[in-house]
Amino acid sequence: MVLFRRWKVFVCVSALVVVAALYYAFAGARYQAEMKLLIRPGRADSPASAQENAPLDLTHVAITEEELNSEVEMLRDEDILRKVVEENGLGGRDWLHVLRLGEGNAERVERAARRLAGKIDVDPVKKTNLIAVSYSSTDPRRAAGVLRSLANAYIEKHAGVHRPGGELLFFEQQTKESRRQLEDAKHSLLDFMAGRDVVVASEQRDRALLRLSDEDALYRQTSVELAETQQRVSELRTMLAKLPERTTTQVRIADNAGVLTALKSRLQALQEQRIQLLTKYEPGHKLVQQVEQEITQAQAAIAAENLAPVRDETTDRNTHYEWAKGELQSAEVQLKSLQARALAARMQESAYSAIASKLGRDAIAQEDLQRTEKSAEENYLLYLKKQEEARMADALDRQGIVNVAMAEEPVAPALPRWSTLTILLVGLVAASAAGTGAAFTADYVDPAFRTPDDALAYLNAPVLASLPRMARGRLAA
Repeated sequence: MVLFRRWKVFVCVSALVVVAALYYAFAGARYQAEMKLLIRPGRADSPASAQENAPLDLTHVAITEEELNSEVEMLRDEDILRKVVEENGLGGRDWLHVLRLGEGNAERVERAARRLAGKIDVDPVKKTNLIAVSYSSTDPRRAAGVLRSLANAYIEKHAGVHRPGGELLFFEQQTKESRRQLEDAKHSLLDFMAGRDVVVASEQRDRALLRLSDEDALYRQTSVELAETQQRVSELRTMLAKLPERTTTQVRIADNAGVLTALKSRLQALQEQRIQLLTKYEPGHKLVQQVEQEITQAQAAIAAENLAPVRDETTDRNTHYEWAKGELQSAEVQLKSLQARALAARMQESAYSAIASKLGRDAIAQEDLQRTEKSAEENYLLYLKKQEEARMADALDRQGIVNVAMAEEPVAPALPRWSTLTILLVGLVAASAAGTGAAFTADYVDPAFRTPDDALAYLNAPVLASLPRMARGRLAA
């Protein structure tokens, strides 16, 4: 009933919708270009660390949802969209430019970028590492060109964002500094070696300690031999004091025959003289008594000679004495030699002790300088390696080697987004719906009574008669 009453509204609105669908199908068809980007695990940049081979994060081998969404947002970046607008000439005047007479190019590009952001569809494909990008335009070549510009600008932006900034310059500076420190460490070590007259202080110290140990052992052995020699010299001197220098080898005892004969001859002569004197003189005469006294003396001499026979002894050198004397002389010579050796060993021990002590201090200082040189060399090699890695990474980034690949290139579509038949069908459905809606709307806003039931429901009073509308404007009771 509503459509019957409002058939003019229904026909007018439906006709307008059908005309619009026909216009869109034949004059305003839009062509949709599509492309797909593959986000893949790319080249893993090693973190800047103090290790020569920095460990890579191998646990992160899949693209996460956050990373995929980050790339989606980067595709919608305003800088990228402005660059696409400028490259494809999308920043021209629109049909409302008469309302914005003082608008400049920057404002037009900004407004066009915002419109482009609403027209470009960027969606990650579920359960994949793909990002689908689509753009519709009345010109198929422009649709494909916009997507190409978008892909180029996005890859350039992606490379700039993901490229480590300043690493090469940093490692170049650190390499120069570490090289200078290495040269300083080498010069310090060479100056120390020349000033202290050492080559390898630790090895020289070890050799000096070995010589010191040998000299100490020699001194101890010499001290023992010296004590033994001193004891031997003392014993030999005591023995020499007790031993005679010469010893008797033969003893011969015999009377002195010549003396006894002479004494006996004299005694006999004195006795004969006494006898002669007694013939002349009295026994008490002086001459007689004198002769008797001489006879007594001669007899006493003969008796004494008999009591003291002649003793002939033969002596020779004492072999024990000579041996002891020779041993003493040898021991005294050996004693002096041992004393000199002990003194020399003591002096050598003191000298090697001082040398070992000096070389020990030099070894500590040299090892410290060597550690400094080694550390400086390791730092230099590390920074040199890091500099080369940064240089290679920078070169790869400049060549565009990134973890984004074009999975589907944008191609100018040959067919519109919607076919003519689909548009006409959709247009007919839309025309029917729009006409029906317009009819019901017009009927709803019209306050006139249409049937006796409407009057009865609104006035709450019985309808006595109704006059239907007749053709040609005449009424019939």
